[in-house]
Amino acid sequence: MKIAEVLASKGSNVITIQPQQTIREAVKLMEKHNIGGLVVVDAAGKIVGMLTERDLIRYAATEQPSFSASVSSIMTKNVIVGVLQDEIDAVAHTMTEKRFRHLPVVEGEKLVGILTIGDVVKAQRDRYQGEVHTLQIQVIAADEQE
Repeated sequence: MKIAEVLASKGSNVITIQPQQTIREAVKLMEKHNIGGLVVVDAAGKIVGMLTERDLIRYAATEQPSFSASVSSIMTKNVIVGVLQDEIDAVAHTMTEKRFRHLPVVEGEKLVGILTIGDVVKAQRDRYQGEVHTLQIQVIAADEQE
């Protein structure tokens, strides 16, 4: 299964924020949409970072956090991205090994979707359930032939 298949059923809506916006605006967006991460894009729509709950917690633990500071001051800058042709198993491995939960998906430099670790786990679960169902049908058919 590829990222494209997951996005086809999940949808490609991505909530973004610009780097000059405030942390307060980011928190409000995350709460409004019930999400744990925002893709940070510049005015041209190019990905320049990610802002996640982890980034916010690390910042909140500093001595003088200011929610009027810019998103760019606390965002993760080195963002790993996926492409539509990436296999879900490879994505799961990368997300687990690199310890991140949000993967922006691009086509060229254009943002076309986002996968969360929850999306990846659900896709794997659905695939395994399909395989189990197929095996059960094969066992029943073999038993009926005996």
